[in-house]
Order: sequence, then structure tokens, then C-alpha cells
Amino acid sequence: MKTEQKGDEIARRAVRPRQRPKALMEIRNLKMAQSPHRYVRGNAAKFYEWLDEIGPNALPEGPPIWICGDCHIGNLGAVGNTKGDVAIQIRDMDQTTIGNPAHDLIRLSVSLATAARGSHLSGVVIARMTEALLAGYLGVLDSRHRFKGRPIKPAAIRACIKEATNRTWRQLARKRLKTDQIPPGKQFWPLRRDERTAIERLCRDQAMIESVTHISAQEGDDKLQVIDAAYWVKGCSSLGRLRYAVLLGDGNRWKYSLLDIKEAALPAAPCVSRENLPRDNGDRVVQGAKNLSPFLGNRMVAARILGKSVVVRELLPQDLKLEVETLPESDATELAYYLGSVVGRGHAGQLSQSEARTWRRELMRHHGKTIEAPSWLWTCIVDLIGIHERQYLDHCRRWALGGFAPESR
Repeated sequence: MKTEQKGDEIARRAVRPRQRPKALMEIRNLKMAQSPHRYVRGNAAKFYEWLDEIGPNALPEGPPIWICGDCHIGNLGAVGNTKGDVAIQIRDMDQTTIGNPAHDLIRLSVSLATAARGSHLSGVVIARMTEALLAGYLGVLDSRHRFKGRPIKPAAIRACIKEATNRTWRQLARKRLKTDQIPPGKQFWPLRRDERTAIERLCRDQAMIESVTHISAQEGDDKLQVIDAAYWVKGCSSLGRLRYAVLLGDGNRWKYSLLDIKEAALPAAPCVSRENLPRDNGDRVVQGAKNLSPFLGNRMVAARILGKSVVVRELLPQDLKLEVETLPESDATELAYYLGSVVGRGHAGQLSQSEARTWRRELMRHHGKTIEAPSWLWTCIVDLIGIHERQYLDHCRRWALGGFAPESR
């Protein structure tokens, strides 16, 4: 059965909320069986299991700063701010914590390598991409170039920024909505009664709503109210947790806002310093976003629904995931360099110049001087690609044989 047909069948069975947990597990396993690239993107926990197994001196030890924790290609893309500006930044902070910045470099490198393998690019190209990614990252840490100008945008980045800049609310609504309601189907499922009550109660907090939406009370006397809401089947590794799409509008229903409410759970990424780490997971996600991706972080707030910590943000038309399911050879090295600089800016913005120089020297100390020389990053990629390939094939076999047991979340 084709994956699209299987997804439709699961969605039909999950109309009743009590069927939701099993259906979500099936969808997650189905998504991760579609390609090695999707398997890597959806399995941050396996990445950190591998980190636990390697020796303590195998990686450069970076300064304790906010890291993404799940820095794969799908978690980078265009992000808009409240003024309408667009930048390429990290878009997903579920795993953010105060950790070793080397972890973000490894995770992104493995993601790029699996995308390259899926695009039938050679190992030579992957090796050059790895060198380019690290060069882009190191360039940002170099005090002579730090925050001066931007690297040349490869075709995939230019296309993403152009589409994001030109998008309107009408285009966002056409993609996500149906007139003034959220269309039920494969992506949007019915709410339980307690979920709808909790969402309506949360959205009565006008101060909170105004802090995350582009609509303010100064534009009119009508308060925003919930027009429609649904359980949102979105993402992969977070499937099974709370995720809601909420359509807000004013009394005349000519001003709209689409909210994304997402549960903030414990991260798999290890924390190296708990001194400045918020105890609440929603606060942790917001704080990490403000440090790594200000365009996104300044539009997010932490809240609670049904006793669980969540993060609330408005979906802007300019928020657009970077799509690189197929990676052309002509664009691969430039893209790796650019994405390395994006992650570098998120990290370097938290460091003084002396701290950035020290971190740069630590990275160079572990790195070979030529592409032929072994480096810590290349060794990590080779090891993880082999591990993930075996795990992916075993995952596909279990999916084909129906051997997955229910998971506890």
C-alpha cells in the first residue's frame, strides 16, 4: 500500500480521539520508513544514545551555550519577525538546551550527508560538504569576519527566502485552512471536549494572545476569539504529544491569526550546565529560541494546557521550512557552507570575542588541515551514517512485518 493511502487510512481510524495514540505511533513509524533522511530527522534520541557510547575526548568541548539539540536540515528555514523581515534561522527548538555546540554541528552534518546520499551524490561530494559546513561555521567565529556581511546564498536558500518574502496570509490560509475553519482530514483531527475547553480558556488571555500575534487590541475594540481548533498531526519525533492548530478571529471575522500550540517535553539532548536552564520545559524552549533564533523566539510564549507545558506561537506566512529532499551537486557545497554559517551565528551571538576565538581554536585543534586528513567531524559522520542505515533498514523491516509495539510517551 502506498504511504499516502496508508496515511489516509490511519487518519480515518483516528476520528475518535481515543484511537489517537495508536494512530500517531503508526504515522510516526510510517514517516520514518519513507527514507533514511526522514529516519535521521525523526530520531534525535538515537543520536544522543550514540554520543553516550563514544569516549569523552572524541569531540571538541565547546563552551556551555544554548544549542538547538536537533539541528537537522528540516529544522532550518525562513523565519519572519513582527516587522515583516525574513531570515534563515533555526525553526524548531524542542530539543534546545545548554549544551556542547559541537552536537549541533554533528547533527547537521549527518543530516546533510544522508540528504546527499539520497540524492545519489558521491562520497567525495559529501566530504567537500563537510569541509564547507565547518568552514562556514568557523568563518563566523573568526573575529575578522564576525557578523560582517553574509555568505553568498545558494539557489535553495534564494528560493526559500523569495517564496517566504512574497507569501501572504491568503496563501497561508489556502494551504492550511478552508474558508474560516480548519479542515478535518489527514492533518487535522477532532479535539476531545477537555482539549477544546482548555484551548478556549487559554485564548481568553488577551495579553498572551497579543504578545504572540500580529493583531493588537489597538486595531479595534473586538477581542480575538477561537473560531476553530484541531489536533494537528505534524512533525515526526514529537508525534504523540500535544499539538494544536487554533484559528483566531475578531468579532467581525476579518482579522485572523493561526496559532501553533505545541507540547514542550523533556529533551533528549544532554544539558552541560543547569545553572541558567529554566525548570519548565516551555520556558526552556522559549529561552533557547530567543538566544538562537530571535525572529522566532520573540514571538513565542510558554503556557500550560491540561497540566502540561506548551509553547504558543503564531504561524506567519513568512515561516517556511527549507526543503532539500533532493540535493543537486552544483548547490551542495555552497548550501553546506551557508547552513554552517547560520548555525555559527546562532552560537556566536552568545559568545564574547575571546570566547569565540577559544572555541575556534578548539575546533581547529581537532580538525585535519586537508580534506585527506581525518577529522573528528568526518569520523562522527561515517560512524553515524553506518549506525542509522542499519537502524533504518531494521525499522523498515519491522514496519513491513507489523512488529511495532505501542510506545509510552
